[in-house]
Amino acid sequence: MSTVWAVLLLAVVLAFAVVRPRGLPEATAAVPAAAIAIGGGLVPWAAARDEMIMLGPTVGFLAAILALAHLADSWGVFAFAGGLAARASRGSPTRLLTVVFAIAAAVTAVLSLDATVVLLTPVVFATAAAAGVRARPQVYACTHLANAGSLLLPVANLTNLLAFGATGLTFLGFAGMMALPWLAVLAVEYAVFRWFFAGDLATPARPVPVEPAPAPRFALAVLALTLAGFAAAEPMGVAPAWIAAGGAVVLAVPLVVRAPRRARAAWAIVLETNPLFCFFVFALGVVVLALRQHGLDDLITALTPHSADLLGLLAVAGLAALLANLVNNVPATLVLVPVVAHSPGLVLAALIGVNVGPNLTYVGSLATLLWRRILHARDEPPATGAFLRLGAISVPACLLAAVVALWVALKLSTVL
Repeated sequence: MSTVWAVLLLAVVLAFAVVRPRGLPEATAAVPAAAIAIGGGLVPWAAARDEMIMLGPTVGFLAAILALAHLADSWGVFAFAGGLAARASRGSPTRLLTVVFAIAAAVTAVLSLDATVVLLTPVVFATAAAAGVRARPQVYACTHLANAGSLLLPVANLTNLLAFGATGLTFLGFAGMMALPWLAVLAVEYAVFRWFFAGDLATPARPVPVEPAPAPRFALAVLALTLAGFAAAEPMGVAPAWIAAGGAVVLAVPLVVRAPRRARAAWAIVLETNPLFCFFVFALGVVVLALRQHGLDDLITALTPHSADLLGLLAVAGLAALLANLVNNVPATLVLVPVVAHSPGLVLAALIGVNVGPNLTYVGSLATLLWRRILHARDEPPATGAFLRLGAISVPACLLAAVVALWVALKLSTVL
């Protein structure tokens, strides 16, 4: 009976996050569900407290990177990137897709997938309009690259941060192991997009003149130093959240000082950390813990292979992708990582599954849900049939390519 209640609570939390009735935040259902799980005895308070303490550094980084991405946008980083993309395309829809792939992959790796979905997607709409091309391939690239392109760095995705400690790798060691899978995924995604959107890409462009945006040198320098800080500070035990927060403060201070109402400007930046979404992540962790303690851990343990050979890696990545599309990729990570923590190779395979797999359905990741909401707000909703067909083609191919690349990286590695 406890398992049924735990499943129901998680189903309600995820359904509410998908639908968001009346635009209410995800925490509206998640926080009461977590309280019910604790109050109803599904999760002991001590276990819930330990889970939230474990999630603390990850949620702190999420808040800091959201603020950093917002501030980068305020300084004109994304407008500058959009202008570069429009000029580089030189009136070619295919070249624009290539440039958007490169920019989306870089933004996801450095500023996380949320920045790609929330901030780059509107810029891509404007860039496609300026270039006079159909926006559909480039806009779909934003959500696919936000998920599948988040393999490279630990800071690129909440799932990576949740699993990073279990890999036993350093910041640069993680990047080294995931570089080949990341490149393999980008190559496969690009090939699939060129074929799937061939009709859109063959439509002649009708560009309009665009004033080039000046390079925001200060912001670009701060972002470069922040990225370097992630790699330099990690061996000294400094959490990535502090580095991201430091970068955000450096970008925020000049904007606040110049603002006519400084207190209001500072408070607006604080709100960009999305505190309610952070509460949602804490509450979701507690709800998933309830399900883990009442059957899910045993089921996943029975289904998960223990060897990091090629078949084992494929099985774990496939299981992770399936689980991500059933319960969302953050809960899937929380469930899978403890089961495969004995093998860094299997942890990395699980990350491939929970990062690439969400491109299969809307519910696979919160970033995809956010992307869909942005498109609806612009009165240009995505076609569900096209989204599912694209995912059905790209996800299996990307999973296979990434896992084989990971297997090669593991064979060549002197770290693992």
